[in-house]
Amino acid sequence: MTDAASDSPDQELARLGYRPELRRRLGLGDLLVYGLVCMVPTAPFAIFGGVFDVSHGMVPLVYLVGFGAMLFTALSYQQMAQAFPVAGSVYAYVGRGLHESVGFLAGWAILLDYLLIPTLLYVIGANAMASVWPAVPQHAWIVFFVVLNTAVNLRGVETTARANLVFLGVQLVVLAVFAVLAALAIQRGAYGAHWSLRPLYDPTAFSLPMLFGALSMAVLSFLGFDAISTLTEESRGGARAVGRATVVSLALVAALFVLQTWLAALLLPELRRFPDEAASNNAFFEVGRRVAGPWMQIVIALTVAVGAALANALVSQAATSRLLFAMARDGQLPRFLRKVHAGSGVPRRAILLVAGLSLVLGLLFLGKIALLATVCNFGALTAFALLHVAVAWHFRRSGRWLMHGVVPLVGGLILLYVLYNADRLAQIGGLAWLAAGAVVALVLRRRGRSLQLALDQASPPAP
Repeated sequence: MTDAASDSPDQELARLGYRPELRRRLGLGDLLVYGLVCMVPTAPFAIFGGVFDVSHGMVPLVYLVGFGAMLFTALSYQQMAQAFPVAGSVYAYVGRGLHESVGFLAGWAILLDYLLIPTLLYVIGANAMASVWPAVPQHAWIVFFVVLNTAVNLRGVETTARANLVFLGVQLVVLAVFAVLAALAIQRGAYGAHWSLRPLYDPTAFSLPMLFGALSMAVLSFLGFDAISTLTEESRGGARAVGRATVVSLALVAALFVLQTWLAALLLPELRRFPDEAASNNAFFEVGRRVAGPWMQIVIALTVAVGAALANALVSQAATSRLLFAMARDGQLPRFLRKVHAGSGVPRRAILLVAGLSLVLGLLFLGKIALLATVCNFGALTAFALLHVAVAWHFRRSGRWLMHGVVPLVGGLILLYVLYNADRLAQIGGLAWLAAGAVVALVLRRRGRSLQLALDQASPPAP
């Protein structure tokens, strides 16, 4: 009998009842780049003002706590990626580790995040470009971004990986320039700035509800590390490489988030809340102006556009198409979405569907950044909470009480508390989406369509 631990990635896939269809072309470095681009190293640029308002200026503290919360989820992802090395992310893991019906609901919940994230990113990018070239209407930018990203994704996963590397390099260069100039501005006392740990903890304004209320918004910046798992069937190292890339990329991006928001908060010593929504939306642009003048303000705006509407939206479209492919392969979405193009080796129909939805929703929700962000978070955090339950249940006899007991318990409780403190509109919209998913599941069953995943009778051994 073959030792599961020594199986090749394709043999592991075959044990789960699937034949290899996607091409294994990505190494560990590609997965790390993919994860970093998905989370966007400069993500706080876009939502800094909103987090600043809710946290009373303690933005780096929010991101530090956010890293701790997401680390528990990343560790659970790592365990399930090793147990079930297939595309599909949390949908596949919950369905196999807990129950196929719950897996469908987890997939449905994360689908809300995956379908809306590209739309949100295009809207953010269009808004940023409007601050640079106001003569060009925002809807024109959305069309441009969608067409360009779709063309890159249709060329194959290798082209997407190369584009990711370029986009990541641009963001890291801008972030490095900002950090150096911001440190110099603080050192010379620009706008009353001085070195302080108050953005990390202000005892006069701190409270747990405030912290987790801000976290429900800031967690958007971390969403994307989970997308690495959708490339399991395209990774040369299989599940082990995916698990390692998930944790490492999360730690790297968290360090960058804390650094940039700490510097930015220090440059706003007179503020605890922005005077209006417009000032909050353009908060980091104002920080850039204080650091080095109008040119830095423009550079940051362009970085937000490139990071969101090109780099992050590119990989989000790829990840969403893989999730649709995985659910269609199991008969839980229309079968035509499972088709893999012979030449490029990618699920072309799923990619085109995501592009079409992003275009329509982007034009429909133009300028509605806050609304899209709050609803996206609810779907992702609900799916992550179900993932923790699946880890605890699937590995209940493993004997590894810390990794398979404490980690999912603490991670799940943190996520539930974040959801409890989330925006009321996000809660209503998210619960409505879950209710719709339950109806879809019932309809599938009434039509004789099983929610059972393509899994052989023998479950793979726990790692």
